Amino acid sequence: MAPSRREDASASRQLQPGEALELLGAMWRIRSFEERVARLHRSLLVHGLIHLSIGSEGVAAAVCGQLNAGDAIYSGHRAHGHAIAKGAPLDRVMAELMGRSDGLCLGLGGSMHLVDTEHGLMGATGVVGGNLPLAAGNALAAKLRGSDQVTVAFFGDGAVQAGHFHETVNLAALWELPLILICENNGFAEFTPRSAHTRVATVSDVVAPYGFATQIVEGSDVPALWSAFRECADTVRDGGGPLLLECLTHRRRGHYEGDAQSYRDALADNEWARVDPLARLQADALERGWLDEEGAQALERRAREEVEGAVEFARASPPAEPSVAAGLVYAGA
Repeated sequence: MAPSRREDASASRQLQPGEALELLGAMWRIRSFEERVARLHRSLLVHGLIHLSIGSEGVAAAVCGQLNAGDAIYSGHRAHGHAIAKGAPLDRVMAELMGRSDGLCLGLGGSMHLVDTEHGLMGATGVVGGNLPLAAGNALAAKLRGSDQVTVAFFGDGAVQAGHFHETVNLAALWELPLILICENNGFAEFTPRSAHTRVATVSDVVAPYGFATQIVEGSDVPALWSAFRECADTVRDGGGPLLLECLTHRRRGHYEGDAQSYRDALADNEWARVDPLARLQADALERGWLDEEGAQALERRAREEVEGAVEFARASPPAEPSVAAGLVYAGA
């Protein structure tokens, strides 16, 4: 297996103009959706703990945008972007967050428990790292079937301290599973900086003893991230075994909506712009002539209109029916 390495993946096939515009469209949809969710949450129309991915949309877009329809993803508590990028309908995701019966899970799952098997989202969970063993099981099933399906598991660096992370990595390496682990390393495990809970500098260092091939990429550099994941997916699909792609991201919101964020320093506006994947990619597309200002405004406007349509759909949907839950509980004999 290849050793851990940091690289910009520029040696891989370069992002093409049409692909860049598709990524921008997906990122605008995710950001517009989550900004709207934040407002709905403040208005008490979206309930429960809400974890937004604003500032790391590039990971979801670059990864899920290159997966096949039959590939599977597993997410954690910050799942909106992954669901949307994999093809889950905006209106049904919004309805789920608003607790409506037309939601992906009949309004019973909410933000942290999104499932859309039709589009390959096999589940999200509020259990830190709880998706990892499930993803390994799905990858094992695909291997036993002789399928070329790739399974992707998204998680944060905080999950790496859990025992089931090491169990998953060990078995994935031992059995050479078609599994790609995507670590969205934003430097915080909830409210705790990485330096306060481990001496291991990177997640890639953690998996090194297991013989995992790894890459580290700057999550705000979407073309590099796109190229890095393309290489990973091709390798795993060709039987190259499991891989870890560590994406260094920058969470622009608190751990959850309402978090006072007293545990971290504020970044200056110009620093946020430097590490904002959407702003970076759009500026690059404008500079290269792939897009003009009118086109950029149209992408954002279209995304916001889609999100407003999703809100109207959710508002028109009846609230989740509590009695439905009773029919979804199973008991063994």
